[in-house]
Amino acid sequence: DVSGALCISQAWPGMARTIYKDHKSFVETYLAPYPGFFFTGDGVYRTREGYYQLTGRLDDIINISGHRLGTAEVEDVVNHHVAVAESAVIGYPHEIKGEGEMRAFLPTKCHTNPHGTAYYWESPATLTAELRELISKKIAKYAVPEYIQVT
Repeated sequence: DVSGALCISQAWPGMARTIYKDHKSFVETYLAPYPGFFFTGDGVYRTREGYYQLTGRLDDIINISGHRLGTAEVEDVVNHHVAVAESAVIGYPHEIKGEGEMRAFLPTKCHTNPHGTAYYWESPATLTAELRELISKKIAKYAVPEYIQVT
């Protein structure tokens, strides 16, 4: 029941061995942060039962109106909504807010109503409003993505 950086202790056949014409950068990025281990750049959560769940990129930080925010934080909040199957949040340039703004892409789960009929979330607008409120409460209003694409 612990979270941290995903690091791998042994080499495997398909792993990267360098960055073309920039081996120093490869060593600094993947080998130096945790000596003796290959740092994947991903966060991970290990349950009490020993299962691993990737929590997102540790280096995927964007600056929104002066606030540093990890996209994985927003993904984690929206993934707790019953209708969301998974999520991807990305940063993009914004004229007014500065370095970045966020966009969220959310595939929804298929549900079954009491009559046994499969359906998807009734209204993308309703789901979007619920997610905006959820992010505002769990993180902050500035963390709410300007654009949410429900798929």
